[in-house]
Amino acid sequence: MRAALALVATLLLAACQTIPAGRDIDVIYVPTPYEAVDAMLALGEVKAGDVLYDLGSGDGRIPIEAARRFGARGVGIELSEARVAEARANSRAAGVDHLVRFRRQDLFAADIGEATVVMLYLLPELNQRLKPKLRALPPGTRIVSYTWDMGAWVPEKIVTVAPGVQIYLWRVPEKGVAIP
Repeated sequence: MRAALALVATLLLAACQTIPAGRDIDVIYVPTPYEAVDAMLALGEVKAGDVLYDLGSGDGRIPIEAARRFGARGVGIELSEARVAEARANSRAAGVDHLVRFRRQDLFAADIGEATVVMLYLLPELNQRLKPKLRALPPGTRIVSYTWDMGAWVPEKIVTVAPGVQIYLWRVPEKGVAIP
């Protein structure tokens, strides 16, 4: 049941990510469970000094928790204007708005070059489309994906958070090392 709910949530979130920025979003928003947020932050080894990018950030809970717990800077990229407003309000309420910012932007157009950690909760096809952008990040950048893998790119680590629900970790390799 939990795996089915995660699949439905992922499909809905992915639909939000592929709608052009000028169009209204008319799908149901389903937030990442806090247990998954905890596991993603742990697997990504988030710490002070990190710059965490959350692609499809919704209500901002991942960058906000990274800032609140570790003092990391966070950037949320989200297409929904309502979710961006909610995330900004949530960051103010959490007292971390000086560490996080949220942008209404298409995740494929976003400049994520300063990221030391990237968080994803997208469909496998979107993860695949993001690989060139992720490959361009500095070596050692950590990439964490909730539920979906990156195809042939073998993760460094996989953590099971519920039956049928996994979180994956990759690190961008040194330049010249191929990512399948």
